Amino acid sequence: MNPGLAAIGYGTSAIGAAIGVGMIWSAVISGTARQPEARGTLMGIAWTTFVLVELLALIGLVVFFIASAA
Repeated sequence: MNPGLAAIGYGTSAIGAAIGVGMIWSAVISGTARQPEARGTLMGIAWTTFVLVELLALIGLVVFFIASAA
């Protein structure tokens, strides 16, 4: 496979992960501002979804290395 094409694919997955992380934390900030007593619950949900989004970015990195090595 073309390594340049693999790099473009990883770049788009990294951009997607960055947008997802931004949306997660903006929702937590907004929710905490509206209802401060729900901060603990919101933070737990935020960290869980943050890990899932970053895991998808890590999978994209692994796929990039596999595709560029082949």
